[in-house]
Amino acid sequence: MAARKTQKGYTLIELMIVVAIIGVLAAIALPLYRIHTVKAKIAEVANAMHYISQAVGLYTQEAGANGGGLVFPNCPDMAAIQSSLGVSLGAIRISDAKVYQANGVIETTLSNIDAEVNGRTITLEPITDADGSINWKWGGTVEAGYIPKK
Repeated sequence: MAARKTQKGYTLIELMIVVAIIGVLAAIALPLYRIHTVKAKIAEVANAMHYISQAVGLYTQEAGANGGGLVFPNCPDMAAIQSSLGVSLGAIRISDAKVYQANGVIETTLSNIDAEVNGRTITLEPITDADGSINWKWGGTVEAGYIPKK
Protein backbone atom coordinates (compact mmCIF):
# COMPACT_ATOMS: atom_id res chain seq x y z
CA MET A 1 0.00 0.00 0.00
CA ALA A 2 1.22 3.38 -0.97
CA ALA A 3 1.12 6.15 1.61
CA ARG A 4 -0.95 9.14 0.71
CA LYS A 5 0.77 12.52 0.62
CA THR A 6 -1.19 15.23 2.38
CA GLN A 7 -0.61 18.78 1.36
CA LYS A 8 -0.36 21.43 4.01
CA GLY A 9 -1.32 25.04 3.52
CA TYR A 10 -4.27 27.34 2.90
CA THR A 11 -6.55 27.41 -0.08
CA LEU A 12 -6.91 30.45 -2.26
CA ILE A 13 -10.45 31.03 -0.95
CA GLU A 14 -9.24 31.09 2.66
CA LEU A 15 -6.54 33.62 1.82
CA MET A 16 -8.99 35.82 -0.07
CA ILE A 17 -11.39 35.82 2.90
CA VAL A 18 -8.59 36.90 5.26
CA VAL A 19 -7.53 39.70 2.89
CA ALA A 20 -11.15 40.87 2.60
CA ILE A 21 -11.55 40.98 6.40
CA ILE A 22 -8.34 43.00 6.75
CA GLY A 23 -9.57 45.39 4.05
CA VAL A 24 -12.89 45.97 5.84
CA LEU A 25 -11.15 46.59 9.14
CA ALA A 26 -8.75 49.06 7.51
CA ALA A 27 -11.62 50.87 5.79
CA ILE A 28 -13.25 51.42 9.18
CA ALA A 29 -10.14 52.16 11.23
CA LEU A 30 -8.32 54.68 9.01
CA PRO A 31 -11.04 57.38 8.97
CA LEU A 32 -11.50 57.04 12.74
CA TYR A 33 -7.75 57.36 13.23
CA ARG A 34 -7.71 60.55 11.13
CA ILE A 35 -10.56 62.07 13.15
CA HIS A 36 -8.76 61.33 16.42
CA THR A 37 -5.49 62.84 15.21
CA VAL A 38 -7.31 66.02 14.10
CA LYS A 39 -9.03 66.24 17.51
CA ALA A 40 -5.67 65.82 19.27
CA LYS A 41 -4.12 68.63 17.25
CA ILE A 42 -7.11 70.88 17.93
CA ALA A 43 -6.78 70.08 21.65
CA GLU A 44 -3.30 71.62 21.46
CA VAL A 45 -4.85 74.82 20.09
CA ALA A 46 -7.58 74.71 22.74
CA ASN A 47 -4.94 74.54 25.48
CA ALA A 48 -3.21 77.61 24.07
CA MET A 49 -6.54 79.43 23.92
CA HIS A 50 -7.14 78.51 27.56
CA TYR A 51 -3.87 80.24 28.50
CA ILE A 52 -4.93 83.31 26.51
CA SER A 53 -8.32 83.34 28.27
CA GLN A 54 -6.62 83.22 31.67
CA ALA A 55 -4.39 86.13 30.69
CA VAL A 56 -7.40 88.11 29.40
CA GLY A 57 -9.21 87.40 32.68
CA LEU A 58 -6.27 88.71 34.69
CA TYR A 59 -6.05 91.76 32.43
CA THR A 60 -9.74 92.60 32.98
CA GLN A 61 -9.39 92.10 36.74
CA GLU A 62 -6.46 94.49 36.90
CA ALA A 63 -8.26 97.05 34.76
CA GLY A 64 -11.39 96.70 36.93
CA ALA A 65 -9.35 97.12 40.11
CA ASN A 66 -8.07 100.43 38.75
CA GLY A 67 -11.62 101.65 38.17
CA GLY A 68 -11.67 100.91 34.46
CA GLY A 69 -14.70 98.63 34.49
CA LEU A 70 -14.76 95.73 32.08
CA VAL A 71 -11.87 96.42 29.69
CA PHE A 72 -10.39 93.88 27.31
CA PRO A 73 -6.86 94.08 25.87
CA ASN A 74 -6.21 95.26 22.32
CA CYS A 75 -4.39 92.32 20.70
CA PRO A 76 -4.97 92.31 16.94
CA ASP A 77 -2.31 89.66 16.24
CA MET A 78 -0.10 87.01 17.83
CA ALA A 79 2.75 89.44 18.46
CA ALA A 80 0.44 91.70 20.47
CA ILE A 81 -0.84 88.73 22.47
CA GLN A 82 2.73 87.83 23.37
CA SER A 83 3.79 91.36 24.25
CA SER A 84 0.60 92.46 26.05
CA LEU A 85 -0.49 89.24 27.72
CA GLY A 86 2.79 87.29 27.89
CA VAL A 87 1.43 84.21 26.08
CA SER A 88 3.72 82.75 23.43
CA LEU A 89 2.03 81.06 20.47
CA GLY A 90 5.02 80.36 18.23
CA ALA A 91 4.90 76.55 18.09
CA ILE A 92 1.10 76.17 18.05
CA ARG A 93 -0.80 74.99 14.94
CA ILE A 94 -2.39 78.36 14.20
CA SER A 95 -1.76 80.97 11.56
CA ASP A 96 -3.39 83.86 13.40
CA ALA A 97 -4.74 84.72 16.83
CA LYS A 98 -6.38 87.88 18.13
CA VAL A 99 -8.35 89.29 21.02
CA TYR A 100 -11.06 91.76 20.04
CA GLN A 101 -10.97 94.73 22.38
CA ALA A 102 -14.64 95.62 21.86
CA ASN A 103 -16.08 92.33 23.15
CA GLY A 104 -13.11 90.25 24.40
CA VAL A 105 -13.60 87.42 21.90
CA ILE A 106 -10.48 85.32 21.38
CA GLU A 107 -10.17 84.00 17.82
CA THR A 108 -7.58 81.64 16.36
CA THR A 109 -7.21 80.49 12.76
CA LEU A 110 -6.11 76.87 12.40
CA SER A 111 -3.25 75.75 10.17
CA ASN A 112 -1.07 72.65 9.64
CA ILE A 113 -3.73 70.32 11.07
CA ASP A 114 -5.81 68.81 8.24
CA ALA A 115 -7.24 70.06 4.95
CA GLU A 116 -10.72 69.78 6.45
CA VAL A 117 -10.05 72.33 9.22
CA ASN A 118 -7.13 74.47 7.99
CA GLY A 119 -8.20 78.10 7.62
CA ARG A 120 -11.20 77.73 9.92
CA THR A 121 -11.49 79.46 13.27
CA ILE A 122 -12.09 78.55 16.89
CA THR A 123 -13.38 81.27 19.20
CA LEU A 124 -13.77 81.82 22.91
CA GLU A 125 -16.47 84.32 23.83
CA PRO A 126 -16.45 85.83 27.33
CA ILE A 127 -19.72 85.73 29.23
CA THR A 128 -19.71 87.95 32.30
CA ASP A 129 -21.69 86.83 35.35
CA ALA A 130 -23.45 89.17 37.75
CA ASP A 131 -20.55 88.89 40.21
CA GLY A 132 -18.10 90.04 37.53
CA SER A 133 -16.53 86.67 36.87
CA ILE A 134 -15.94 85.59 33.28
CA ASN A 135 -17.03 82.26 31.81
CA TRP A 136 -16.01 81.27 28.32
CA LYS A 137 -18.15 79.84 25.51
CA TRP A 138 -16.51 77.89 22.66
CA GLY A 139 -17.49 78.55 19.07
CA GLY A 140 -16.05 79.07 15.63
CA THR A 141 -16.32 77.92 12.05
CA VAL A 142 -14.97 74.38 12.51
CA GLU A 143 -17.42 71.50 12.65
CA ALA A 144 -19.20 71.09 15.97
CA GLY A 145 -17.49 67.73 16.60
CA TYR A 146 -14.09 69.43 16.71
CA ILE A 147 -15.06 72.30 19.04
CA PRO A 148 -14.02 71.59 22.64
CA LYS A 149 -16.83 70.96 25.10
CA LYS A 150 -15.42 73.02 27.97
